[in-house]
Amino acid sequence: MAKDLTVTVTGPTGDLGVAVVEALEASNRVKRVVGLARRPFDPRDRGWKKTEYREGDVQDAAGVKDAVKGADVVVHLAFSLLGAGAVEKTRAINVEGSRNVFGAAVSAGAERICYASSVAAYGFHADSPDWLDEDVPARGTEAHFYSQQKAEVEQVLAQIMLRRPKTSAYVFRPCVVAGPRALSLISEIPYVRASDQLPASLRRLVRSVPGLRPIIPDPGLRFQLVHEDDVAQAFLAGALGKGPPGAYNLAGKGTIRMADVARALGWYSVPIPKAAVSATAEFVARAPALPEVASWIEAARRPVLMRTDRAVKELHWRPKHTAKQTLRATVAAFRATEPGAPS
Repeated sequence: MAKDLTVTVTGPTGDLGVAVVEALEASNRVKRVVGLARRPFDPRDRGWKKTEYREGDVQDAAGVKDAVKGADVVVHLAFSLLGAGAVEKTRAINVEGSRNVFGAAVSAGAERICYASSVAAYGFHADSPDWLDEDVPARGTEAHFYSQQKAEVEQVLAQIMLRRPKTSAYVFRPCVVAGPRALSLISEIPYVRASDQLPASLRRLVRSVPGLRPIIPDPGLRFQLVHEDDVAQAFLAGALGKGPPGAYNLAGKGTIRMADVARALGWYSVPIPKAAVSATAEFVARAPALPEVASWIEAARRPVLMRTDRAVKELHWRPKHTAKQTLRATVAAFRATEPGAPS
C-alpha cells in the first residue's frame, strides 16, 4: 500500500501555486502540505484543510530547512518573474534561492523534487528545431534574464542530483500558463500595465469612452498556452511518482497568435514587421540599463513550440483545455476582475 505523503510547496500563493496546492489537497495520497511564501496567507481562506503555512523566503537557508523537514516531496514554484529591482537581485532569489531549496530537500531525505521550469529555459536560438522535445538542451538566452535563469536553475538541480542520487527530480517546462487565476498573459500587455498606474477614477473614465479600444502589436508568431489546472495535474503526477523522473514539456493543444488575444478581448491588433521586431530585440540586447521587462522582446522574434508526447506517454497527462479554451477562460476571468475594461 502506498504511503501517505507530506509535500512542501514553495510559492503556494502564486497563480500556479494555488492550482498546485488545490490538486494536492484533492489527492487521497497527500496527507499534509507545507507552504512557504513571503506574503501573509491563511490556508483556511481557501478552504484548504491539509495545508500549513510558513511565511519565509527561499533565500533564508534556515527557514527553507525547517519548511522541508519531513517532506516526502518538495515542489519548487517560487520564482521572481519580473524582479523587484536589478537583475542580480532577481538572480539571488531565483538561482541561489533554488539552490537552497534543492539542497535542503536532498539533505532532508525527500524522495522527489518537482521543479517549475519553463519553455523559456530552451532559449530563443536560430538553430533550434521548429518543435522542441526534451532531448533538446535547455541552453537559455543570455539577453533574456528569465530564460537564462530558468536554464541555470535546471543546471543547479542537475548538479545537486549527481551528489544525492537517492532523490529523484521532475522538471516541468510549461509554455505560457494562463487561466482564471493566471492572468499574466493579459496583465502584462503594455496597455493594461500603463492603465493600472492611473488613479481608479481616471482609469474608469478612459475605459468608458465608446470606441476607445487598446491596440496589441502582433509579430505574427505562434505560441502555446497551457491551463493552470492542467499544469497542476502534471505536478501532482510527479509528486505521486508517476512516470520516470526527468524533464517534461507541458502545453495545451493548438497554438495562437497575439491577434487571437486581441480578438478574444474585443481589442485591435496591428501586424509588426519581423525586421522591426529583430531590430528592437538587438537594441535591447545591447542596452543592459533598460528595465528587465524589456528583455521579453527577445521572445517575440523566434517562435518556441514544444512537443508534449513524453508527458502524455510517461505521466499519462491529458490536458483538458486547448490553447483557445484556455484563452477564453483567461479573458472571462480578466473581465470579471476588471469590469471597466474596454471591450
